[in-house]
Amino acid sequence: MKLLIASNNAHKIKEITDILSGKFEEIISLKQAGIDCDPEENGTTFEQNATIKATEIAKFTNMCVLADDTGLCVDYLGGQPGVNSARYAGNHDDKANRVKLLKQLEGIENRKAHFETCVVLLYPDGNKLIAHGFVEGKILTEELGENGFGYDSLFYCNELSKTFGEATEEEKNRVSHRARALENLLKLL
Repeated sequence: MKLLIASNNAHKIKEITDILSGKFEEIISLKQAGIDCDPEENGTTFEQNATIKATEIAKFTNMCVLADDTGLCVDYLGGQPGVNSARYAGNHDDKANRVKLLKQLEGIENRKAHFETCVVLLYPDGNKLIAHGFVEGKILTEELGENGFGYDSLFYCNELSKTFGEATEEEKNRVSHRARALENLLKLL
């Protein structure tokens, strides 16, 4: 089965491809498929946003489409930035998002947080599979590590005892929210 990843995010595409390597006949990105589309993610849940992306991209292809929506959910902030994680301080500005998050948590002791991912696999016939993944941790008071992207340098993963920014790709892909969502998807397949 060929798989089209409904994303323009190079980091996300690499993670998904690394995790699903060998599980599909071929995995291609929107760019490789010649599809120039960036659907508006206006849902209120991760599942709604992933479904919006998969459905919009499926209009351009006869392949299986995999879309995900991922966010950082901070307990003290009532689950924010959540579905707005990529646009928290503007339009996909990772550094500005981290600065805003640190500012909002200044002086706060409860820094518990989790990453959540919902993946939707949409078949050409309209059938779909949905899977979720979570990883628990906390937000540090300063960035640590140069690896990863987004909030990785602030998110201390309880299982790894380090930030995702300090973790290798292999370490992160072993325990991450996206890896778990994709593993759960593979079980459904």
